[in-house]
Amino acid sequence: MAANGPVPTARAQGRGPTIWLAGSPDELKEWMPLGIAGIVTNTVVLNQYAKQYGSVISLIEQYLKLTDKPIVMEIDGHSVEELLEVGQVFTSMSEQIILKIPCNVNGLKAFSILKDRGVETFCTTVFSLTQAVAVAQAGANHILPFCEPVKEVGGDPTKLIRECAQVFSGWGQRPFIMAALIRSVETAHAAFRDGADELVTMWTVYRDMMDHPLTAQWNKTFMDEWVDMHQSGLLEGVPVRSD
Repeated sequence: MAANGPVPTARAQGRGPTIWLAGSPDELKEWMPLGIAGIVTNTVVLNQYAKQYGSVISLIEQYLKLTDKPIVMEIDGHSVEELLEVGQVFTSMSEQIILKIPCNVNGLKAFSILKDRGVETFCTTVFSLTQAVAVAQAGANHILPFCEPVKEVGGDPTKLIRECAQVFSGWGQRPFIMAALIRSVETAHAAFRDGADELVTMWTVYRDMMDHPLTAQWNKTFMDEWVDMHQSGLLEGVPVRSD
C-alpha cells in the first residue's frame, strides 16, 4: 500500500475522500491546483487525446509537465507478460506514474507480481464484490467500482461501493475504493455518501459539483447587496470592481 500517497494522507488527516480528474492537459490546467489528488486516464481518454498530442507517451509527458501529482496510467494487453512490459515503459518515465489494469485473470496475475515488486496499482472495470475481493487479495491497492454503467441498465450505481466499504472495513491493510465512471453530480453525491475513499470524474462534472439552484439564488442576493453598497459609496476604500 502506498503509505505516502494522497489518499492515505487524506485519510490520516481526517480530510475525507479525494477527487481525481480526467481530461486533456489543457483542460485540467485550471483545476489541478484546487485540491485535486491526481490525474486518471483510461484507454478511451488516451485514444482521444493522444491523437491531439501525437502519441500516448507525448500525452503522458504533457501531464507530467502539468503537475507533480500522481498520474494513473491505464494499460492493457493480451497476456500477463504484455501487461508487465507495457507497465514498465510508463513507470520508468516517472515515479508519479501509477498503473491501472483491467479486472480479469491476466490482471489478477499482474497485481500479484506487481505487489511483490512494490508497485502501486489500480484495478478498473470492477462490477462485483467477488471481483473486488479477488483483486484486492491479489494485491491491487485501489478498486474501481464502475457506477454510471450500472445506472444505465437500471441498477443502483453505488451499491458496490457500499458493499466494498462494508467488507473491507475490517481489513488491516484494506484497498482504497475509487468511484469510477462518474458522469453526473448526483452519482458523485451518492458515491461520497456511500463510502468511496476517492472519486474520478471528468473536469466538467467536477466544475458542475459547485452548482446548486439555492446556492445561485443566495449568491445573487448577496451580490446584489454588495453592488448596492458599492453604488451607495459604502465600500469606499475597498478595491471593488464594477463588473
